[in-house]
Amino acid sequence: MFSCVSSSRRLSLISAGLVLTTALIAGGCSGDMAPPGDLLSVQPTQSAILSEPAAPMMASAPLAPAMFADPADTRIPNGVDAPVQNVLAYPVSAGVDTKQMTSALPEGSVEQPIVTGIGTDNPQLASVSGYPTSGSELQVQQNQAEEQPVRLAGLMPRISNQMSAPKWAGGMPAAEKACRNRLKRLGVTYRDLPAINSGKGCSIPYPVEVTELSGGIQIKPAAKLNCQITDAFAQWVKNELAPAARLRYLSGVSSIRQLSSYSCRTMNSKRGAPMSEHASGNAIDVGKITLNNGQSIAVRKPGFFSFREKSLLKTVRSDSCKYFTTVLGPGSDIHHRDHFHFDLRTRKAGYRHCD
Repeated sequence: MFSCVSSSRRLSLISAGLVLTTALIAGGCSGDMAPPGDLLSVQPTQSAILSEPAAPMMASAPLAPAMFADPADTRIPNGVDAPVQNVLAYPVSAGVDTKQMTSALPEGSVEQPIVTGIGTDNPQLASVSGYPTSGSELQVQQNQAEEQPVRLAGLMPRISNQMSAPKWAGGMPAAEKACRNRLKRLGVTYRDLPAINSGKGCSIPYPVEVTELSGGIQIKPAAKLNCQITDAFAQWVKNELAPAARLRYLSGVSSIRQLSSYSCRTMNSKRGAPMSEHASGNAIDVGKITLNNGQSIAVRKPGFFSFREKSLLKTVRSDSCKYFTTVLGPGSDIHHRDHFHFDLRTRKAGYRHCD
């Protein structure tokens, strides 16, 4: 078939091919060649960064104003000088109360302090309900927390007043409480002491230290006794000794000199003898009585012409037996020649020894 084509036709085809080849080569070297066929016009444009699609409206959003973008501008700056953006900006529609949008913060819906400005030279505490906003208020709150006393839980109540506590909780027996109430009515000045236990037969479970009796009569030195002997002694001084002194000397009693109260010893300090009532704080020895006018009456056998002194000492011995179970004094024995001994020793059938 190729042979059947005329020479003129063959030359025409060869010429067209040469022209086309020359055109292709020339277009490729110059860069102005366009591909064959219909070409779309390409217009060079400036590159642009499209903004992120607007996020859906949240029920709550960050509270800080810096985290909200201008509603009128939702595009991220795309200039060569624009700063790098590392926080997504969420557009907020007009009319939305941004103060209520706090759930985006981890602490937004709880009562915890929020610190802003972390990483700067001026961190600040954001105002949160129930927390102070200034450093001084925080310090005051911390100081108040430190000053609060520590409360310790225990099975037993702490006893601060034995008079008001029941016996099972470490308080006094009812008889001891009643005795102290009588002392108060008599105007006795005393203080409770810790239990005394100096060994076998020497103890006072609930001792008192007496310094003054009714009418301001002082006990010198202070006497350590049990409450029962204190009660009896206070009644005797008020009802018998003080009136007897006023009757004979026209003067009240200023002070009483006691020679022995609690003492861990046997009777008359004899080896092998029974324990003395002093060993349980159940006895008191009186050696001298001083009046308000300054006169002193020593307890001893009075002189032949000491009529008022004889009368007073005789009254003391007879009347005191109504208050004590044992009364010894001058003339009883050599051990009591210079003092009166009063005690509440218990004997069978209520026997009293007054000598």
